Amino acid sequence: MAEEKKGFFKRLVAGLTKTRKSIAAGFDYIFSGFSKIDDDFYEELEEVLVMADMGIHTTQAVIEDLKAKVKEQHITEPSACKELLVSTIKQQMTVNENAYDFENKTSVILMIGVNGVGKTTTVGKLAAQYKRAGKKVIMAAADTFRAAAIEQLTEWAGRAGVDIIAGQEGSDPASVIYDAIAAAKARKADILICDTAGRLHNKKNLMEELKKINRIIDREFPEAARETLIVLDGTTGQNALVQARQFKEAADITGIVLTKLDGTAKGGIAIAIQSELSVPVKYIGIGEKIDDLQRFNADDFVDALFKTDSNEGDDEQC
Repeated sequence: MAEEKKGFFKRLVAGLTKTRKSIAAGFDYIFSGFSKIDDDFYEELEEVLVMADMGIHTTQAVIEDLKAKVKEQHITEPSACKELLVSTIKQQMTVNENAYDFENKTSVILMIGVNGVGKTTTVGKLAAQYKRAGKKVIMAAADTFRAAAIEQLTEWAGRAGVDIIAGQEGSDPASVIYDAIAAAKARKADILICDTAGRLHNKKNLMEELKKINRIIDREFPEAARETLIVLDGTTGQNALVQARQFKEAADITGIVLTKLDGTAKGGIAIAIQSELSVPVKYIGIGEKIDDLQRFNADDFVDALFKTDSNEGDDEQC
C-alpha cells in the first residue's frame, strides 16, 4: 500500500508539472528578487497564485493569512515566506479525519457532475477499489439519457467484478435508483454507487431529477450513510467552480472528486474549490488506470504543486 501511494505521488508530481512550472518562475522572482516584504511583494505573489487558478477570493484569503503570520513571527526576509505560504495553503486544504467514514458503513454514494468530466469512469474506479478492500458493491446506472452511459458503466462493472442495476435507455432515473436500493438491501451490499445524468444545459430538469433521486434514497434507505460526490474536470479551472456552485443548489455535496489533473496548468483550482465552497476534495484522479484515482492528501498535493524543479530529481531516486 505504501509503494502504491508512493507511486501515485510521483505520478501526481509529474501530472502537475505545467502548473508547478508556471508557479515556480513567479516564485523564483518573488522570493529571490525582492529585498523586502512590502505591498509590491504581496501584489506579485497574489498575481502568481491567481494565474495558477487559485481564484481571487481564495488567493486574497491566503495572502491575508500570510500577512498576519509574517507580522506575528516578525519575518522580514521574502525568502523566509515560501514555506510559510505553503503551510498556510496546506492548512486550508486539510480533509477532516472522519471524511471517509462512509467507506466503512452501509452507504449510498450519489455521483453528480456534468457530462465529460469522467463521472462514469470515477464510479468504476471507486467500485473497483472498494471491492478490492473487501466491500460488496452495487452500481446503479441512473444516467439513462446518454446513449453510451449504461454500456460504459456495465463494462466497468465487469472490470471491477461488481453487480450493476440498469434500466432501458431513456427510462426514469429515479426508478433505477429505487430498484438499485431494493437490490442493495436484498443482497446485503455495503456500498451502492449511483451514476447520474449531467445535462447542465437542461439545468432545471436535471436539478429536479436530482432532488427526486435524493427523496427516494431518503425514503427507501434512511439507515444508509449518505455521500454526494461531485466530479469536476481539473483542466477547466474556474469553470469547475461554477459547475460545483450550480449543483450545490440541488444537492448537499459532501465531497469533490477532481479528475484529469495530469497535464493541467490549472492545478490551483483544487485549492479554490475547497476554500470557496467549504467542501473537501476527497479524491483526485491523474490518469485512466484504476489506481490513478486516490484519496486526496493535502500535504502530498501542495508539495506536488509547489515542488521546485531542483528537487524533482531527488524524488525520482526515492
